[in-house]
Amino acid sequence: MKGLLRRWPATALLRGAGPRTLRGRLSLVALVTATLLMLVLTVAFNSVAGHRLQHQADDELRTRAAAVATTVETSGPTVRVLETSHDELLDADVWIYSGRRLLEAPPAAGALTRVADALASRSGQRCVTTDVHGPLRLCSYPISGGATVVTALDLSPYRSSADTLLLGSLALDAVMLACTYVLTRLAVGRALRPVRTMTDQAGQWSAVASGERFGSKRHPAELARLGASLDAILDRIRTLLRHERQLTGELSHELRTPLSRIIAELDWWRARPRTADQTRASHQVIAEAAESMRTICDTLLADARDGTLTAPGTAETLPTLRRLAEVPCLEGYLTITVDGPSLVAGVPPALLERIVSPLLANAGRYARSTVAVRVHRTADGVGVDVVDDGPGVPPAFAGLLFEPGRRADPDDGHSGAGLGLPLSRRLARSAGGEVTHDAGHTPGARFVVTLPAG
Repeated sequence: MKGLLRRWPATALLRGAGPRTLRGRLSLVALVTATLLMLVLTVAFNSVAGHRLQHQADDELRTRAAAVATTVETSGPTVRVLETSHDELLDADVWIYSGRRLLEAPPAAGALTRVADALASRSGQRCVTTDVHGPLRLCSYPISGGATVVTALDLSPYRSSADTLLLGSLALDAVMLACTYVLTRLAVGRALRPVRTMTDQAGQWSAVASGERFGSKRHPAELARLGASLDAILDRIRTLLRHERQLTGELSHELRTPLSRIIAELDWWRARPRTADQTRASHQVIAEAAESMRTICDTLLADARDGTLTAPGTAETLPTLRRLAEVPCLEGYLTITVDGPSLVAGVPPALLERIVSPLLANAGRYARSTVAVRVHRTADGVGVDVVDDGPGVPPAFAGLLFEPGRRADPDDGHSGAGLGLPLSRRLARSAGGEVTHDAGHTPGARFVVTLPAG
């Protein structure tokens, strides 16, 4: 236990003992600062008050010494003390010396007389404080003819006044510190109220992907930067949620075809007993569909993770398109032509499949009798045209064709979520290519894919 305490830093213990809220920390800082300031002011005030009271006591002693000096006769050969009607008042705590010889002293002075003798033996005006018979202040005042008057004054009333001032200042300090702490907490709490409100709103808006933002509301200038930062975080959260929904929809869209092939093969295989060759063929179809699903997941997840598909690779267009032509919905519809020698695209085969596959699926869905694919060389790469003889794209819908979730006619009897064409364009652009729609082609629809050459 002792070793653990030695290893644990003292600063960590202090941090753990301090307040955990910003409001509490600011209030504590204000309290400590005010305490130090009050301490300095209290010490300075009481020091000045003590000097002032001592100065008053010395003034009173000088006044008494001046009054006693009027009763001392120094014009003759010897120093004499004249008798007056106020001798009892003047003689109280008064010593009169001729040189070092004591002429007159108060009755029962005792040890206090030795202090007066020491003062009288020194030249000039001097004062000393002693506690022989309580707190007393003694001052010596030389007068003409070598005589010296020493007067004493009880300092108890002055010290009582100083103690009262000290207690009063401490009580005032306590009240001021309490007020400082309370007012600081109230002020900081009021100042942080907008921050707490903004934090709650940010939590609510991020949970529901709200379109509201702090920039549209009026806030103090000090909170404008915080509001801008929260807006940026909310926009990023909204973008991430949109990308997550997009990725989920795209995976569902792309995995539907190979999954349907697997289900169809399993249903066909279980319908009636099959030969060993037929079973091996079914297994081969299922394995190819599963491999296609894995390729789809790898391709789309890599694009979602990196934002760009920069994996090196090339793909021969003709073998890749022939693999895509094995989809059941395209059997008997699809024709593939290649202009010139075998053309190679500068993208991996899996990416080429994911770019062209939605276009072929869309053409097979709407074609009446023919889907034609033509591969040709372009000025800066390879082009793939996908043409069908279906109803084509309505002119009013052409501008929305590549927006996710959009369909020209949701009730046309064809399944689809409106994600295939946007996915095809996005993947092509990530590889430095493009997917466009030829609005001037009739009848049917024509989509053009351009990719860098391999």
